[in-house]
Amino acid sequence: MARWRMLFAVAVALSSSALMLGTVPTVHAADPPKCEPDKLAAKYPSLVGKKVIVGQDGESPPYSFRDPKDFNTIIGADADMARAAFKCIGVPFEFKLGGWSGLLPAVIAGQADVMWDNLYYTAERAKQVDYVIYMLAGTGSLVKKGNPKKITGMESTCGLTATAGLGTVEEAAFRDQSEKCKAAGKAAINIMTYPDIPAGTRLIQNDRADILLSDLAMVDQLSANNPTVFERGFKVISDFKIGVAMKKGNEDLLKALADALTVLQADGTQKKIYEQYKLDPALMQPIAIQR
Repeated sequence: MARWRMLFAVAVALSSSALMLGTVPTVHAADPPKCEPDKLAAKYPSLVGKKVIVGQDGESPPYSFRDPKDFNTIIGADADMARAAFKCIGVPFEFKLGGWSGLLPAVIAGQADVMWDNLYYTAERAKQVDYVIYMLAGTGSLVKKGNPKKITGMESTCGLTATAGLGTVEEAAFRDQSEKCKAAGKAAINIMTYPDIPAGTRLIQNDRADILLSDLAMVDQLSANNPTVFERGFKVISDFKIGVAMKKGNEDLLKALADALTVLQADGTQKKIYEQYKLDPALMQPIAIQR
């Protein structure tokens, strides 16, 4: 017993000396994530020698639109994020443009590898594609300048003509609201769908629709770019998640994009891009794979 007491005392003394001398080993934080394009073959072998096709519409500012200085170049928050991500991964890519409503079907059919264009996550879509989530959505209503129908919320759309993108959560929201209108003894909403944003804005401009529901940043951009034509009627900060989507089974691509977006968020690239295109950085979400 005496021997153990002596050993314990020695141990305590050594520990005390180490503390006094400042020689206690420090605990280092985990290294921050970083881009490693030179390790493509080891990390994501199925992407070696591949060019990734990214579906965008090129008509949805501030996410994807043509550069006014070079009409052949696609810019925007999602376009610039795609450029940064694939550079980080070390894989070449190219944009494939098409109508927004046709982009996800193109991915499912194998005509494009990913859709990266302000795509909301839904459980129904997730039956066919996997997501890498990177932001939350806000919803805004676009109305004609002066808001002639005095639309201040979804409850004031009963009996009006509303438009939303084909197959979007906004279209579903109008259909849900229309049922609420009828249940309350009010007129149903006349719902029109559009294939892309320019087609939708023409419906408002030509008085064929009273309200367009879409992404908040997009609505604010359209209002700012056309201040004598449009304005925002109301906004809602929703809990919808937005992500880049790819057909199920592309595990290397899914992991590569999750890793790259984690880097872009950690090193401030995502925040910088959002500020450049006047997107609220508070909408950024921790990167997560959603199936």
